[in-house]
Amino acid sequence: MKKVANNRRICFVTGTRAEFGLMQSSLRAIQSHPRLKLQIIATGMHLDPQHGDPLSAFHDTGFRADAIIPWPSSSKSPSATAQSTGRAIASLAKEFQELKPDIILIVGDRVEAFAAASAAHISQIPIAHIHGGDRALGQIDDSLRHAITKLAHLHLAATKESAQRIENLGEQKFRIHTVGSPALDGLTRDLAPWSAIFNSLPALPRGRYALILLHPSSANHHVEYERAHALGAEVLRSNVEGLVFIYPNNDPGSAGIIRAWEHWQASPLLMEDLNLSVGMYKDLSRNLYLTFLQNAAVLIGNSSSGIIEAASFGTPVVNIGDRQKGRERNQNVIDVPANPAGIHRALKKVWNNGRPIRFPRKNIYGSGRTSQKIAHLLATIPLNDRLRHKLIAY
Repeated sequence: MKKVANNRRICFVTGTRAEFGLMQSSLRAIQSHPRLKLQIIATGMHLDPQHGDPLSAFHDTGFRADAIIPWPSSSKSPSATAQSTGRAIASLAKEFQELKPDIILIVGDRVEAFAAASAAHISQIPIAHIHGGDRALGQIDDSLRHAITKLAHLHLAATKESAQRIENLGEQKFRIHTVGSPALDGLTRDLAPWSAIFNSLPALPRGRYALILLHPSSANHHVEYERAHALGAEVLRSNVEGLVFIYPNNDPGSAGIIRAWEHWQASPLLMEDLNLSVGMYKDLSRNLYLTFLQNAAVLIGNSSSGIIEAASFGTPVVNIGDRQKGRERNQNVIDVPANPAGIHRALKKVWNNGRPIRFPRKNIYGSGRTSQKIAHLLATIPLNDRLRHKLIAY
């Protein structure tokens, strides 16, 4: 379809590889909609060289950033995160003035999304928020998510429980729509072929390796190093036949996890004596990550992808600690405390004496048809004073 001249400008602000990856189907739906024009602003981890060259990977998807907002490394401390957020709010407000978006689109609970919501709300630009109403403890995530909800004008909830929670926060019902999670759209379509992994890790045994994705749950680098190191030791005890490590996000404390993974990578015991196939990735495209996730014996760590996407593949998840505390779970998730004994028991259960367990491919986060719903709502929601002017419902 040919786009009309006065199509709505939808500006998506992205701050992480994970959130950008899960939004790709929705972004394509916006691009192809005859009444919408997509704009993208990249910031946060997309600019962090410690995580490889993620902005290059961003462009490899075929998308281009209309603007890039600097985000100095905030992984050193909570204070550094707060300062980076403040500077980004000012820069985003200026960029919004240049791009003149009709709606700002953001996802989740990250500081980058909070910065965009703050700049947009004060600039009196309507905000559409995906995955509002969820619960996830993180470090500061749960409070930020609900703060974004109070700033947002259109709520695109992933589940009925999340939609109800948004209403309980005093949001008017006409603003709330249950659309499912965009992370599930195109999961099988977006898979890379196994040959793409075989080319770089030819000895990795399909279905018999552990995929490890651990994010910091505290700002203390030393604490995070010890937790990650202990996790690595328990994975080695589990008898899995391969390991794939993925670097954490850039939250404070992430340097400790990275140091632990680099220690394991350099260990002669790991690389030679145990004869394990090991992959270490600073950054991964979404299609490669999904193929690793589909074919892993287990995902270990505390990533939201274990809570949301993994169930669609039936992949078992050992979810460690409190970072994802409060999220709705599928039956494939085994929650354990951040201690060696709990991790050991869970891995023993999953490995099942060399016959790794699998789960039914059922997912409470939707059926994979979210993107079209999002694009339709963005194109048709009236951009009037009723939407723009918020009043708490009680």
